[in-house]
Amino acid sequence: MATISQQQSPNPERIFNAINAYEQTEAMKSAIELEIFTAIAEGNTAAATIAQRCGASERGVRTLCDFLTIHGFLLKEGVHYGLAPDSALFLDRHSPAYVGTAIDFLLTARLRKGHARLTEAVRRGGTALGEGTLERENPDWVKFARAMMPLVYKPSEIMAAELFKGGEAHKVLDIAAGHGIFGISVAKQNPSAQIYACDWKNVLAVAHRNAQTMGVDGRYHLLPGSALEQDFGGGYDLILITNFLHHFDPPTFTTFMRKVYAALIPGGRAAILELLPNPDRVSPPMAAAFSLMMLISTPAGDAYTFAELEHISQEAGFDRVELAPPEIGLDRLVVAHR
Repeated sequence: MATISQQQSPNPERIFNAINAYEQTEAMKSAIELEIFTAIAEGNTAAATIAQRCGASERGVRTLCDFLTIHGFLLKEGVHYGLAPDSALFLDRHSPAYVGTAIDFLLTARLRKGHARLTEAVRRGGTALGEGTLERENPDWVKFARAMMPLVYKPSEIMAAELFKGGEAHKVLDIAAGHGIFGISVAKQNPSAQIYACDWKNVLAVAHRNAQTMGVDGRYHLLPGSALEQDFGGGYDLILITNFLHHFDPPTFTTFMRKVYAALIPGGRAAILELLPNPDRVSPPMAAAFSLMMLISTPAGDAYTFAELEHISQEAGFDRVELAPPEIGLDRLVVAHR
C-alpha cells in the first residue's frame, strides 16, 4: 500500500469525480440510445453531421461528444471525433462484438433503485428491496436474456470448447439458462447432446427462441421454475451453472451444490462460471467490485473467490475442483468433478 509520502499532494478532484460518476452513466446511456458511436463509425465525424445522423441538436452532440472524449471513449482532433479502440469494437452497432444492449438490463429501474438505497443495504447487509432481483418470475431477467447475450456469445463458444476437452457431453443441464447461449454452444459442440434448460418460464421463452434460431431446438428441453426448487432428475454428465451462485449465501450455495452433485452421473462435471475476485477481495477490480452489485440486489449474495467455490463444492461432495486456464470473457471457469 502506498504511503502518504509517496502520493501526490492531496487534491479533491478524485472525490468530486466519484460523487459525479453518475454523469458517465447517463452520458453512456444517451450515447448508446442516440447511436453516437455508430454514427461516428459510419463516417460522421463533426458535431453537425453526427447530430444530423442521430436526430439531435448540434450543441447537444458537441457537449456529449466532448464529455465522452474527456473520459476516453472518443478521440478528438480539431473539430472531428473518432472512436477509441474499445468503443469501436464494443459500441458500434455494426460490430459483431456490440455490447450496447447491456444498458437494457444493467440500467433497469430495480438495479438503479437498489444503488440509490445503498446506505440502507450496507446497514442491513443485503438489498433494501425485499428479495431484490430474486423475486419470482422477475421480468428483469427477461431483459437480461434479451440484452446480455451479445456479451457472452463468443465466451460461450470458448467455454464449450474448453469443456469438450474433458470429454463429449450427452445429457446436459443448463441452470439459470437465461438467453440459453451457454447450453446452445455446448449443443453445437456436442452433436448428440440433449440440453435441459432450467429458468423461469418467461425467461425460457427467450432461450427457446434462440435455440430455434441456432438450429438446436430439437435437442433443447425446458424445465420451467426455480432452480432451487425444480426436480432436475438425473443422469447428467455435464451441468452448467453460469453466473448463478453469486446470488446466494454459502449455506444456500452448499445445499444447491449437493443437489447438483446428486443429479450427475459418477465422473460427471459441474461447470461453474463466475467473476472471481482474488483472496484480497479488491482485485481484479471488476470481479472484486461485483460484491457491491450483490449487496444492493440480493439478500445475501456475494462474489466468491476460487478458494470459496472449491471449499463449498467439496463440502457438497465433489472430489476435485479445478480452475480452467482460459478467461471466459470477464469470467473464469471452475470445473467440479464428481
